[in-house]
Amino acid sequence: MRVVFHYDTGPALARRLAEVAGGGIGIAACGEADDERFRGLMADADVLWHVLRPVSAADIGAAPRLRLIQKIGVGVNTIDLDAARARGVRVCNMPGTNTPAVAEMTLALMLSAMRQLPAFGCAARDGKGWAMDPAIQDRLGEIGGRTVGLVGFGAVPRALAPVLKALGARLLYTARAPKPEAAGLAEWRTLPALLEESDIVSLHVPETPETVGMIDEAALARMRPAAVLVNTARGSLVDEAALAKALSSGRLRAAGLDVFAREPATPDNPLLALDNVALAPHVAWLTMDTIERSLEVALDNCRRLAAGEPLRFRVV
Repeated sequence: MRVVFHYDTGPALARRLAEVAGGGIGIAACGEADDERFRGLMADADVLWHVLRPVSAADIGAAPRLRLIQKIGVGVNTIDLDAARARGVRVCNMPGTNTPAVAEMTLALMLSAMRQLPAFGCAARDGKGWAMDPAIQDRLGEIGGRTVGLVGFGAVPRALAPVLKALGARLLYTARAPKPEAAGLAEWRTLPALLEESDIVSLHVPETPETVGMIDEAALARMRPAAVLVNTARGSLVDEAALAKALSSGRLRAAGLDVFAREPATPDNPLLALDNVALAPHVAWLTMDTIERSLEVALDNCRRLAAGEPLRFRVV
């Protein structure tokens, strides 16, 4: 079985892939920017381990042997599911494997935004750490004593909630209906009420027709003055132009963003020029711990595919 792992691999990951290959499974890694190598490998691929670079109908059509697209992660919005379905290609994801890493990165972005680490980091590198505009003091704050609103209450916010509670935050959440597992941790609110009450708003919902653009200009206007927005979900949830305007005007204190509407984010994205935005390039999930958990699921599904057994976490 020929597997294409569509992601750049560092030395440790390359060694690990070599260790787990075998038993009829061969794994070839390909950087996401290397389209020529990708096309060559996919011509003979049985399985694609997909990370971020979108899988198009053309990619699927050019892979005559392809039987499975295994998402390394949860969101399958980057896969043309209709094309996969039409070709009879199975699609699976792996909920839960990246939960600890994303929860930790969400907390890191909250802290970075509240403590203005992007601005302080640049000042320290420029030798101006003690000569900064004192006005930055007005943007500094702590999580303790603040209200954190979690938009969605899936695996990541459930892992994050006890930590935020331990730091002294009051927690709100919104979901289609109140969740029994939130009892004692967070109070349910509608989205408008959550936006109005929260000092920090953190997004944890998938990309769907209902959620795309949910944090638009009107939603941002509902947020408290000097509030913080954190997004480790999907960039399409946020109107980026409206967010940049709210941040540059001082209407919002800061933002912590791991995801963008267009990825990788291009230099002309106005959010990249703001010193009150903590940035990461969609790597909240990326730890060797996450990869190890992901390999377990991906390899198991390859073995199941070969044996004709039901696949784990099948989407298509």
